[in-house]
Amino acid sequence: MLLQERVTVPRSVADCFRYLVDFSTCEQWDPGVERARKVTPGAPGVGTRFNLTLACAGRSVPMTYELSEIVTDCRLVLSGRGEGFCVTDTIELAAHGGETVIDYRSAIRFLGPGRHIARWLRPWFNRMGRRAVAGLGTALSPGPEPSDHPVGALAHRTLLPAMVQFTRRGYRAMPDKGLSDFMDGRMVVVTGATGGLGLAAAQALARLGASVTITGRDAERLAAARRAIADFAGIEPETIRTYQADMLSLTQVRDLAGRLRRDLPSIDVLVNNAGALFAERVLTEDDIERSMAINLVSPFVLTEALAPVLGQAGARVVNVASGGMYTQALALEDMNFEQGEFDGAKAYARAKRGLVALTEHWAQSAEFAGVDVHVMHPGWAATPGVAKSLPAFNRRLQGRLRDARMGADTMVWLASSPLVAGRSGEFWFDRQPRPRTILPGTAVTQPQRDQLLAWLQRAAA
Repeated sequence: MLLQERVTVPRSVADCFRYLVDFSTCEQWDPGVERARKVTPGAPGVGTRFNLTLACAGRSVPMTYELSEIVTDCRLVLSGRGEGFCVTDTIELAAHGGETVIDYRSAIRFLGPGRHIARWLRPWFNRMGRRAVAGLGTALSPGPEPSDHPVGALAHRTLLPAMVQFTRRGYRAMPDKGLSDFMDGRMVVVTGATGGLGLAAAQALARLGASVTITGRDAERLAAARRAIADFAGIEPETIRTYQADMLSLTQVRDLAGRLRRDLPSIDVLVNNAGALFAERVLTEDDIERSMAINLVSPFVLTEALAPVLGQAGARVVNVASGGMYTQALALEDMNFEQGEFDGAKAYARAKRGLVALTEHWAQSAEFAGVDVHVMHPGWAATPGVAKSLPAFNRRLQGRLRDARMGADTMVWLASSPLVAGRSGEFWFDRQPRPRTILPGTAVTQPQRDQLLAWLQRAAA
């Protein structure tokens, strides 16, 4: 069975080839692929292998691909094998009037009993082939200006429907998952990048060509993360900078900021990802409740200290919040959670609510003029932190939670996409602007933001 499709995209051949040669990007554009992973470390080349999980008639079907031929900026050939079939995919690229024509051919051969039903499957394969190549065209083309669709806006103003979208179902419903805006020459700092969302974001940003700097509190985990990023992105580990710092300690945060200012004359993107949810109330060495310290005060101190190297036009800050903040208002009279019984989930949500309000302040601040400051939430992702902090929640939603790469998607998009330039202060989920508040009484007023800023300045003093 031979499938043939063609698409023309407004990108250079070199860009298109670079995106496609790491065939694990197919999970971003092929709706028939649930997940794809490059399993051969290093830069893609002949012999590089990819493991895919296909969505087929309600089943998850494993398959492997191997790059069998590469002609740079011209041709890719991949050989694949799955349950009851084998396939040879040929991708050819040609420049045409400043655009690129991509011809995609897939020769499928069924094995065993599948040979007898091959002709009945042809319409389904043809349909999936058209959708895949159309998705590739979308991934390699400039997207529309992001705007909250009326249906999405309505869903996010009603808490329960919004929460359904927090699962992997919401991610899969996104019309465009492509991450193809390269970041060559841009310096990116990701805090808390030794695992979970931070590591997934750092890997994707490195694959886009960014010079990645990561922070973490454990030297061994930093070394492991550096190797994981290098293997994923096909780069040398030595190109990834690592900085050890415990974000619960403001002394270490200030020291981290000083080292970053010394070593990096400019930072193009700062991703404030480091965070944690704690079951018990404990004060840090700075007499700040831990949830507030790591999720709010530390990003405040670090970002303010890095303002001089974030000052060039086009720099971005991406703050990572949580959908849980929808349930909480700022508790300005009790920021250290001294009143009543401590609730870790509430403390975490309050801190993230504060981070959203802080983002609005920075977006209006002369100190950050020329810097786009964004805040997003990743949905419900299955990360080691969630498994440790919310074990019952993790068990109940097992199989429906997003994986780390799904959760990190909007972080990477906000760091790389030209579509969000100049849209400072907005709150994002799944690449769309979303309301900051849903429940009555949780909105933050300007006087409350002023009080929050005064408290943060006292806490950081």
